[in-house]
Amino acid sequence: MNSVVTALPYFREQGERIAAAINAEFIAYRSGLFSELFETTQRIVAIMAIGIVVRNIAPLIHDKWRDPAVVVISPDLQYAIPVLGGHHGANDLVYLLQEKCNLTPVITTATEATGREAVEVMATREHLRIVNTRSTRKANASVLTGNAGVYRVPGPGMVLAGSGVSFLVADGPYAAGIGCRLGTTANEIIQAIHSACKTAGVHPEDIAIYASGAIKSHESGLLEAVRTLERNIIFLSPSDLNGENPPSDSAASRFGLSGVAEPAALAVSVHHHLILEKQIYGNVTIAIAE
Repeated sequence: MNSVVTALPYFREQGERIAAAINAEFIAYRSGLFSELFETTQRIVAIMAIGIVVRNIAPLIHDKWRDPAVVVISPDLQYAIPVLGGHHGANDLVYLLQEKCNLTPVITTATEATGREAVEVMATREHLRIVNTRSTRKANASVLTGNAGVYRVPGPGMVLAGSGVSFLVADGPYAAGIGCRLGTTANEIIQAIHSACKTAGVHPEDIAIYASGAIKSHESGLLEAVRTLERNIIFLSPSDLNGENPPSDSAASRFGLSGVAEPAALAVSVHHHLILEKQIYGNVTIAIAE
């Protein structure tokens, strides 16, 4: 389900009316409903006291990249308040409620409240995705103080940047991590990518970003393969790779790494979930995450 409106019994009529106005499904509030909706719904609108909503969703919150957007409408039907996921759909939803139902938005995300555009908002507007999601806290703080610049690199090219720089690339649901032996050719890597995509049941064009360890940044075959596929690749430091918890053992442990293909895919994915654990194709190892 994309959007659900829920309400306490005495606000059912208003809830059904609001659901119809924003093309959402109405589900009457009941115990345990938020647990169900967190698994299936992208946007939740609740007509009830904000405290009820907070107590219900607090144990369910994981991270802003996976949690649904949650908006509370005040029982007097005057205000629409983003409670969760302001930059991930909730602010857009309250503006829709303003347009369709004449509700007053209560925006608390600092960038929007001060008339600035957050990294996530720009990504949505330009149909891009953020590769290094952990960067957005620093990047948005820089936006807030007016110190953030936006630099467009049409490519091909190389960018060296610090931890507070967010990388936005052409949108796509998947990320692929790649490991390869020294001197592996571009053709072998491309063939391995196509084989991995076939195994995972995804199209190569749906892979938004490739990633590997920094030690592979000079592999000409890897660079040529990604360039031929008209995609981008990011090379991750040992600390980035070791910040993930891949499911498979790796020979890279002798270099002090938790792995290459699996942690690289996880590190640059949105939901940090592997849909294809590492597969070995000759001299190439590939994992795919969403």
